[in-house]
Amino acid sequence: MTRIYIASKGDRAGLAALFRAALPDAEVMIDPSEFGDRPVSFAVVGRPDPGTLAAIPGLEVVLSLNAGVEHLLSSGEVPDGMPIVRMVDDGLAAGMTEWVAAQVMAWHRNILPYVRLQAKGTWSPFREKLASERIVTVLGAGALGRPAAELLAHIGFQTRVWSRTARPVAGATSFGGPDGLRDAVDGADVLVNLLPLTEQTRDLIDGPLLTAMAKGGLLVNGARGAHVVDADLLAALDSGQLSLAALDVFRTEPLPSADPLWSHPAVLVSPHVAAPTHPAPAVAEMAANVRRYLAGQPMHNVVDRNAGY
Repeated sequence: MTRIYIASKGDRAGLAALFRAALPDAEVMIDPSEFGDRPVSFAVVGRPDPGTLAAIPGLEVVLSLNAGVEHLLSSGEVPDGMPIVRMVDDGLAAGMTEWVAAQVMAWHRNILPYVRLQAKGTWSPFREKLASERIVTVLGAGALGRPAAELLAHIGFQTRVWSRTARPVAGATSFGGPDGLRDAVDGADVLVNLLPLTEQTRDLIDGPLLTAMAKGGLLVNGARGAHVVDADLLAALDSGQLSLAALDVFRTEPLPSADPLWSHPAVLVSPHVAAPTHPAPAVAEMAANVRRYLAGQPMHNVVDRNAGY
């Protein structure tokens, strides 16, 4: 019998019930005491505590509840050759696309400044622009970046997309590789980061890159906190190079109470909620990969360890 261990820190019982419904012939466990002396082929994890994966007997496949897997790659508990499958499902992509659109549109149509004016009882219109007058650059053209860029292009923004390999995206101009990054960002009013975190993308959003944007622009980060050099971001905000940063991810989470990002007037903080994993579509995708694996078929969204995602 196929055995699956739910090692997430959230609603294990709820996930187990969904797995049992999707894979009625599988044994689904939520407690290590259930392992016994038989192998457990699949582990479903978010950000497991050290030792969690190493203690699972006979583990063959790690199914991640997250799109980002850098913590699994760096844990040392997933041997070379053992597949790690990252979460890519319609619910995750839809949630991120909605969040990105909300941040970009709120900035584009001056929603936050008008909220502040309302609190003062002040009637003072800003000059409003059409989307076609703005340049938006999306970093990342994968499962999260592509639908976000397509929606922004559909709204009417002049949309650019940068990725490692310059993937085509409908309605957008594509750029690729290290040499294309500056061209993709040059003069952009909005920079949206949806990249995976790798050694090549860590600290990618720094002072020089932010300076390449149009003055008074917006940074939207829904990927990972380590993509952004925080000191450079704060300097860009203080100088007026950026007028707002909408941040959902941070180097340390939860964001420490003393972190200056909390109190900066030009920073909008949300607690890593841009694209939460929705249990039903996530389990449907993972169960489909379990069936593929058991049938000897290639699984979808297996991590390329060389690329880091």
